[in-house]
Amino acid sequence: MAPPVKIHPLVSPWGRFGLYSFFIDAPEPAIVDTGIASSPAEGMAPALEALGHRIEDVRWILLTHGHIDHIGGAHALWEMTGRRARVVIHEADAPLLRSRQAHVDEYLAGRGRYLHDPQGAAKQLATAQAVISDEMEPTMTVRGGETLSLGGDVTVSVHSIPGHTAGSVAYVVDGQNDVFVGDAVQVHGAANGFPGYEDPDAYRSSLAYLRDQIDPQHLYLGHPYRRADGVAYGVELDRAQAAEALRDSIDIEGGVRGAVHRCLCDGLQETDSAYSPYAPVADALDYTGDPTLEPSPFFTSLHGYRAQFTQKS
Repeated sequence: MAPPVKIHPLVSPWGRFGLYSFFIDAPEPAIVDTGIASSPAEGMAPALEALGHRIEDVRWILLTHGHIDHIGGAHALWEMTGRRARVVIHEADAPLLRSRQAHVDEYLAGRGRYLHDPQGAAKQLATAQAVISDEMEPTMTVRGGETLSLGGDVTVSVHSIPGHTAGSVAYVVDGQNDVFVGDAVQVHGAANGFPGYEDPDAYRSSLAYLRDQIDPQHLYLGHPYRRADGVAYGVELDRAQAAEALRDSIDIEGGVRGAVHRCLCDGLQETDSAYSPYAPVADALDYTGDPTLEPSPFFTSLHGYRAQFTQKS
C-alpha cells in the first residue's frame, strides 16, 4: 500500500488575517488556493524551501472559489512555475479570476446595498488592483465530478459545494479522504464572527453533502473558523473535528435562518442601527460584531436569505 500523500499548510500574512494555502506533495505537486498577490513570493516559496521543495516545481493550482484572498496570487504563482502549472477553478467563479471588475460587480449586487459607502465601488476596485496579481484565463474550468491526476497513483476528485459562492468546490485526495473546502464550512465565521454565504439553501445542502457523502478523514479550511465560544479551530481538522464543524455549521445556519425568517415576515425597517435593516436578526442572535468590516459576511448572508425569501413569496 502506497504511503499517504503529505499535506502541508502554507500561511501568508494579510492585515488581520492569515491566508492559508495547502501544498499537496504529489508527483505533480499542487497548491490549493493562492492567497493574494504577495503570497507566492513571501509565504509559499520560503515555506516550500524549508520543506525541501521548490515553488517552480508546482504543476497544479487548485482554486476552491473566486474570492480575492484565494485567487489573488494565482497569476503570480503561475508565473513562478514558468507558466507550467495548470490553473483550475469552477466555471461559475471563473469570471472572478478573469476580471478584477467582477469583484466590484459582486460587491454592488450584494453587501454594497447595505454598507452605504459612496466610495465603496472605488475601494473595491483599488483592493482588487492591489491584491490580485493579474487577470488570467484558467487552464481548466470544472463543474464537479471531474478527477484530476497528480501523477503516479495520486488523484483528486472535484465536488461542487456551492453556497459560500456559486463556484465553491471541494478537492478530495482520493484514497485518504483529505478534503479541501476553502471557505465552504463557516461554523461561526472567521474574524468577523458571522458565517458568510451568498446562497443559504445551497450552503446548507453542501454542508449536508460533505457530512453524509464525503465524511472527511481530514478537513482543510481556508481560515481558522470559530466555535461558539470564539475559540478558533485550526485549519487542519481531524475526522472528529470535521464532523463537529459540519454539524455545528448546519445548526448555526438553522439559527440564522429562523431569525432572518421572522425578521422578513415582520417587514424590514430602516433604522439608525449599523445592522439596518436586519437589526432584529442581530438582536436575536446576540451578534455584536462590526457588520461594516469587509468582507461583511453579515450583510452577504442576510441578503442571500432576502433574495430567496422574495423568490419563494
